[in-house]
Formats: sequence, structure tokens, C-alpha cells
Amino acid sequence: MGSHQYFGYGVTGAGLSYSSSYPSVPSMPDRLFGSLKLDIGNSTSSPFSTQFDCDAYATTVSDIQDRYSSTENLSCESSSYFSRLNPSGDTSLLQDASSSHNIKHALLKLETTLMGPDDDEDVNTPNTCSGGSSRPPTSDQKPRAWSQQHEGSHVIQTQTSFISRQRQFNEGAHVEKCQKEMEEVPFHGIPSGDLKQLLIACAKALAENKVNDFDKLIEKARSVVSISGEPIQRLGAYLVEGLVARKESSGTNIYRALKCKEPEGKDLLSYMHTLYEICPYLKFGYMAANGAIAEACRNEDHIHIVDFHIAQGTQWMTLLQALAARPGGAPHVRITGIDDPVSKYARGDGLDAVARRLTAISEKFNIPIEFHGVPVYAPDVTKEMFDVRPGEALAVNFPLELHHTPDESVDVNNPRDGLLRMIKSLNPKVVTLVEQESNTNTTPFLTRFVETLNYYLAMFESIDVRLPRNQKERISVEQHCLARDIVNVIACEGKEREERHELFGKWKSRFMMAGFRQCPLSSYVNSVIRSLLRCYSEHYTLVETDGAMLLGWKDRNLISASAWY
Repeated sequence: MGSHQYFGYGVTGAGLSYSSSYPSVPSMPDRLFGSLKLDIGNSTSSPFSTQFDCDAYATTVSDIQDRYSSTENLSCESSSYFSRLNPSGDTSLLQDASSSHNIKHALLKLETTLMGPDDDEDVNTPNTCSGGSSRPPTSDQKPRAWSQQHEGSHVIQTQTSFISRQRQFNEGAHVEKCQKEMEEVPFHGIPSGDLKQLLIACAKALAENKVNDFDKLIEKARSVVSISGEPIQRLGAYLVEGLVARKESSGTNIYRALKCKEPEGKDLLSYMHTLYEICPYLKFGYMAANGAIAEACRNEDHIHIVDFHIAQGTQWMTLLQALAARPGGAPHVRITGIDDPVSKYARGDGLDAVARRLTAISEKFNIPIEFHGVPVYAPDVTKEMFDVRPGEALAVNFPLELHHTPDESVDVNNPRDGLLRMIKSLNPKVVTLVEQESNTNTTPFLTRFVETLNYYLAMFESIDVRLPRNQKERISVEQHCLARDIVNVIACEGKEREERHELFGKWKSRFMMAGFRQCPLSSYVNSVIRSLLRCYSEHYTLVETDGAMLLGWKDRNLISASAWY
């Protein structure tokens, strides 16, 4: 059949203008850079200067995909381990991940398994996302979420109170750890070899307005940081620039300047894709979200996915393939894609590019897909833009995006909680949340600095496993995909600070106050992801806590994934 019978595309709010500080095209007056004491782009010591010929080594998206989509260099344990993981004896899922087949194929099999027939008891878990089980439970097997629904508001209030106390305890422990590191740092006598303590001393001097001490310490730090050195040296290069920008009250200008000095869209897209491939905790956070949606909508004939960060639309490719192959036949799928400024620039096109990608999937796998583009950013979305229709199962996806929506500390109207309440009013079948596990929203500057240092240090260390330190591509990934966020957290305040991360405990509190209940992620999905992580490095971690999945590096959690209804 022709594509016109399988694919539909519409746009809501096409006449609305983007209200964001992100530029659609890189354009910034030269006088801005001249006014900055950091002299971005001209100083050879600045990590933001163009020290390499981007055209000489920039690769296209297809090159990156060819290089990283295969896992032939990874090594996993023997199939006997996989048979223990999957009691059904089907070891093909994880064997495919460790062979020359790519991770996408493993993800496709995972999603297909989650939507398999009900008699496949060994690999499927109860679908608590829908408020009950995907199979009739026995009297002693009632899912906790289902039983709570009938116990009145007292249970909800008690749970909310408990979660609030638990969240305060977890955040308190997090802050206490940061404060301990700060208290141990003197202003003088720090050896240059202890760069972490030196950076904290710089931030401490700035926080206490000890300008002379700060200037001496920052120069000492500048002499030992390097964008091609060890993880702490590379991270330190960006933290130093952020601290100086904060002192000069030029953080906002630098943040915008960095966005305007982005590489060509196709190059930025390749860097973003590389980051996604070399940081498996990002990839598997999305994988957990897809698994929750696949399980919640396994028996639905009409599915509506609202994606608050549609980007290139690639998150949904394997899920759509799995839906197309569903034993009962392919459902009708509607995808509402909400744009974001970085992805818009990287695509070099509007949401039409996403529509074309989905059209190809629709035609290739004979699945009816309707794409609905919403070219506005998350804080400006209204309920009417979703066009929710009766009889369709609604799945809402928040992938590393909700922290950009301001909360009560920035705007008295509290858009963050307001957005969650609006989504709850639509009665979704499932809502998935993937977020950075970091506490930078309302914490004071010095605590926020130490938190940012520890978070990104773990991230930079993990990147070392996949890309050599002197590889130009790694430098570009860190500079164009991570440095800007680091500077924003350190140098900006108020509405200009767009990166406002929260720990899972706080997100849980927000969701519950909005009326949501949590549905535990599938233990099967968790087991598969844990095994796939081992293919990358033994230092990657997966912790199941309070119904959520925490992905990290060594002893530092980096990404949280959870599902709600």
C-alpha cells in the first residue's frame, strides 16, 4: 500500500514562535566575545577556543552509526549465564547483543518479548502500569498499586508524607556529603597535583567573596587543567571557565555564546549521537522507558505517544517495529512530538525531518503511524495541543527534559508541577521519566559546584573507557555536548540557569503530589539491561530502588528511570 494509507502528519502551533534563548542559527555579534574577559574562541588556554580543524575530523551521522552501532568488540559472559537470567531458555536476546548484531536488535527483541502472548509467563511480569495485571491475578497476588487505589485518600496522604520525609533524608545525605568535601578544603597549601581540592577551594573562595584568594587559586588551577588530560583535568578546564564567568557576572553571555559557536548542525548531531553511544546509561535509560511503554500498551489497538523531547525520533524506531510484529496485529500509533531547540538546530530542519523518518518506518513495516508535530518547547505546551482522542492509550515520555521546566524556586506559578498536573488530567496509561540523578536545582552555589564536579567527573571517567583521551572526537563531544551545561549550572542563576536537575526522590514527591502512582519497572527489563551493561565495563552499575532504576558509574548514580500512571 502507499504511504498515504499508512502515515499521517500534522502540525499544531506552527504559527507560534519559539520563545527560547537558543538560536535557530548560530549568530552572535562579535562584540559580545570582545567584551568578555575570558576571550572565548581566541585564547589558546581556553577550552572553548577552536583548537582543531573541525572539518578535518568531523564525521557524518552515518559514519558514527557504522562505528558504534555494532558491538562486535564487546565481550559478555557465556550463554549459561543468560539461561539463568531467562528461565524460558531463550538466550538469543543477549547473545545478539554480544555478537556482531547491534544493540538495537537486542532492544527490538526485548520490546517484542514484552508484548508477547500472555502464556509466556517466564519472561513477562504483571503490567502494574495499567493499575492492574496484564493477566487476572489471584487473590494473594494483587499488585500493590491496584490495592492502594481502593484504600482511600488516607493511604495516598500517608505515602506522600513518607516519601517527603524519605526525600528530605536522601537529599540531606547528599548535601552532607558535599559539605564534608567543602569543609576539608583550605585556601592555602593545596598541592597542584590535587586538582579536585584545588577546584573546590576556588569555588569556596568565590562563594565567600574572597577575590584575591580566588584569583590566585584560579591561576594555579589554569596551569594544570587540560582538555586532553585525565578526566579531572578535562572537567577542570570547563569548571574553571564557569567559575571565572560567575565572578565576572558573564555566565549568561558565555552560555549563549557557546550555543552560538556550535559546529554545523550535522557535526553537532554526530557528536550527540557519539555521546549517546559511548554513555550506555543514557541509552539504557531510554531502553527502560521503552520497556515500560511496551508493557503498558501491549494489548492496545490505538496508542498515542507524547514525546516531550522528540529530537530525531530515533527512540521509537525499535518500539514501532515490535508493535508492527505484534501477534494480534499492528496497532494504530499516533506520536505527538514536542521540539527542543538543540535538536532543531542539529537536525537542520523542522519536525518534517522526524515525519520523514517515521514515514519510512510506516511503509517498511506496514504499521499505521500518525505524526503530530508541536513546534513549541515544553513549558509552553497546552493540553489542547495534544488532541487526545477517546479510546486511545496515552503514553507520555519525559526523556532528560523535565528538569528544563522551571519550578517554584524560579517562577511563583511553578510550571514544573503545573505541567505534571496537566498531564495527569489527561489520564495517561503510563508516563515515563528519565533524568540525571543530580541535585543542582535549589542547592546553594558551593554545594551545587561540588555536586556538579562529582557528577561530571564520573561521567568523564566513563567516557575514557570508550574513547582515547587524545582523540579529537572525544574532545568535541565533551566540548559541544557537556561543557555548555556545566557552565550553565556553575555560572548562571535565576531564569538564566536552565539546567535544574533533581534527585529521583524529589521527582517521586512531585509526581505523587500531582496524583500519579508509581509502577515498578519490569524485572525482566532490568535484568537484560544489567547484563548488557556488563558488555561495556564492569564499572557500570544498575541499582533497583523504590521501583526505579538508577544507572551509574562505580559508586555514582548518573541516570534515573521510572514509570508512573
